[in-house]
Amino acid sequence: MNEVAQSPAIHWSETWHLAMEALRANRVRAALTMLGVVIGSACIVLVVTIGLTGRTFVRHQIEAVGSNLVFASLAQPAASQNVALSDEISDSDMEAVRQGVPQVIHVAGTSDLPLTVLAGGKAVPVVMVGVTPEFEQIRKLVIPQGRYFDSDDFSSVSKVCVVSEHLADTVAPGQNIVGQELHVGELTFTVIGVFRERIDTFGQSEIRSDSLLVPFPLVRYYTGDSYLVTLYAQAGRAEYVPLVTDRVAQILKSRHRPEAEYNVENLSSILDTSRRISFALTIVLLLVALLALVISGIGIMNIMLVTVTERTREIGLRKAIGARPREILYQFLVEAILISGVGAVIGIGIAVAIPLSVDVLARFLPLPAGIQIPVSWLSVLAAFVVSCATGVLFGYLPARTAAQLQPVESLRFE
Repeated sequence: MNEVAQSPAIHWSETWHLAMEALRANRVRAALTMLGVVIGSACIVLVVTIGLTGRTFVRHQIEAVGSNLVFASLAQPAASQNVALSDEISDSDMEAVRQGVPQVIHVAGTSDLPLTVLAGGKAVPVVMVGVTPEFEQIRKLVIPQGRYFDSDDFSSVSKVCVVSEHLADTVAPGQNIVGQELHVGELTFTVIGVFRERIDTFGQSEIRSDSLLVPFPLVRYYTGDSYLVTLYAQAGRAEYVPLVTDRVAQILKSRHRPEAEYNVENLSSILDTSRRISFALTIVLLLVALLALVISGIGIMNIMLVTVTERTREIGLRKAIGARPREILYQFLVEAILISGVGAVIGIGIAVAIPLSVDVLARFLPLPAGIQIPVSWLSVLAAFVVSCATGVLFGYLPARTAAQLQPVESLRFE
């Protein structure tokens, strides 16, 4: 009774032993066949890792620029249309948004003006940006030197400014510019601080590399214009952003001429676009990885068919001493599974080692802030399962061919 119970285990042990011996006898062939599986399984893990990394990085960049932001500006009219002064966004519009949209926690506005700064006998082109009090909170500016504007600076129309780090290095290289006077156009400002963007927008916002911020009332006093070029509203929570976007558009439309058009956008649309692009690229790269696995599967099938032909006499001997077709089938299937399984483990090991190595190198290299490389363990499991399934699928035909060989004809094979 015990011998009967132990019989299947003995057969499986023998099957595994024979499969391992066959692979050891053809190490180079097995390794070359395994190479396609290594590449395919590594690609699956790396593609998912790259997709997750890109998505995390873009989200971090957007949140660093200013989370839950809605921004509005007057649309550029066609050449045949005229813009009335009443169409411009005013500080009263900003207050209307503050009072009319309870989901908003901060509101700010900007108005920029190109000017020049005298530095070392040269005229340096700069952008003077008039800002309202809450601009610092909305854009999350970093002030490494000095301070930002206080309420007295806005109420007294003080001739003070906060300059960008690049402009500070240009005007006063190697010096502390805070407290110095800066000649901008026809005005003279006292520098009270130095700022930088938490995440560089590369000139895609009102802030350029050479910029100086001044209180908005000062721009109004200097130019005589009381309108805002850009209106910012920050929602209290991410789920409020669509509602705030609609409400800001409605308020601007209701307070101006019907002919006036306004661009009201939010950073969520950029994030959604990046997600769609990331998803599309991930799908394309996954198809490439699957193609690599299919090619490796075809390689497994070809090699196994050649192996069956070379080992026809061995198969005949096993059948002659009592091996059943099912045992022959299992032996060759186990060989295919070993090739694909070991290849999958090696490929996954390489794919996981690369992000871990990058994480270690990130401590010593000046990589952009916000880069995190998460490894999806679901992708690891999927890569292993798909690779093993490839071995079974493409190894079945050679195994079935071996199992159907007739013992007498096999023994005659030379």
